[in-house]
Amino acid sequence: MSEPPFWQRQRPRSKRIAQDAAAALMIEPLLANPFAWPLIVAASASGAAANYLDDCARLLIATPGHRAGVAEPAWSTPNRVTLELQCMRLREFSIGADGAANLVCAPFALHAATIADFAPGHSLIEALHRGGVGRLYVTDWRSASAEMRLLSVDNYLADLNVAVDEIGPPVNLIGLCQGGWMSLIYAARFPNKVRRLALAGAPVDVEAGDSKLSRLASDTPMPIFDELVRLGDGRVLGHHALDLWGDAFAVEDPRLVLQVSPSIDQTKWWALEQRFRAWHAWTVDLPGRYYLQSVSWLYKENCIAHDHFAALGRTVHLADVRIPTFLLAGRDDEVVSASQLFAAARLIGTPGHEIEMMTEPCGHLGLFMGAQTLAAAWPKIAHWLAVPSPPAAPCSRPGHSSVTAQQ
Repeated sequence: MSEPPFWQRQRPRSKRIAQDAAAALMIEPLLANPFAWPLIVAASASGAAANYLDDCARLLIATPGHRAGVAEPAWSTPNRVTLELQCMRLREFSIGADGAANLVCAPFALHAATIADFAPGHSLIEALHRGGVGRLYVTDWRSASAEMRLLSVDNYLADLNVAVDEIGPPVNLIGLCQGGWMSLIYAARFPNKVRRLALAGAPVDVEAGDSKLSRLASDTPMPIFDELVRLGDGRVLGHHALDLWGDAFAVEDPRLVLQVSPSIDQTKWWALEQRFRAWHAWTVDLPGRYYLQSVSWLYKENCIAHDHFAALGRTVHLADVRIPTFLLAGRDDEVVSASQLFAAARLIGTPGHEIEMMTEPCGHLGLFMGAQTLAAAWPKIAHWLAVPSPPAAPCSRPGHSSVTAQQ
């Protein structure tokens, strides 16, 4: 009796095919994620099987996922949009006109920029205000539409540059997670436009330590990422990216993330927990080109640490970053380990006595949402941001002027 057609076989059979293909590609970590099976098999199967699985994956792409019925997260602190750009809205949270301008470069990876302003008592914006920061802005990155699918890292750096010019350089740049490496690259590309640099939970040298995210990125063949973009017609849909990276971005216990008191009123906690789960469920879509560049340059080639990162027509060098720098890491961060961030201290050109490093007892999201971390670490960073800076050292690289940064 002939073997039944592929599409009539039972699911365990297709899972075994996926497992065999995964073993051949050495991507065992993806097997726990059913969404990855079609991608794995499509990369290795042939004929009808590949076509069938391709159709299945396309159905998954077209089917509403985590964002179905979930409203875009709201901002907690009053603000206004001061600039509308292709990649972002520039939001202003200023409560005063004195002192240096501060720009929070939010992550652009999975979740909304409201990670910086989640809820009262769990807001980085609120913590910076309490620490005395008056002039404050945030990059609110847009979820990528189909028309944005070809945007690259350069497009995002260019819009960041426009935002800095709109605010008025030099600015204090505060980079969170994936917004941290972007801030570091920007500071190296335009050293005279950044006054002080604070990085929190940002991957700088993925070879300096280990994390779930860097391990998964290293173990996953690049064709899998290419396939994800292809199936998304040039984009990576956020909830599917969250599925693919699920092991690294597994939701921590909301109580641990938000660092709430055990004695919190249960009605208040229920509302806060629901808000957190809704925030986590709403994801941003990424341009395929930007996504593949980020995966390749950060996690496959480690270009930042090796001085191979090209930004807006020039290879940047971290030694050109000579401004006071603050590095904040989570002790229990499984997305970006402390060593992957603290490697920046030996790579940038800032003298050691002008580099601050702090570790907080929290995970990744706790760096930006945890009540205790926001109360302990961020007011210190806010005060540090206000300290008058010494004159900037001249930059000798071609194309870089030696303008002295003003407070």
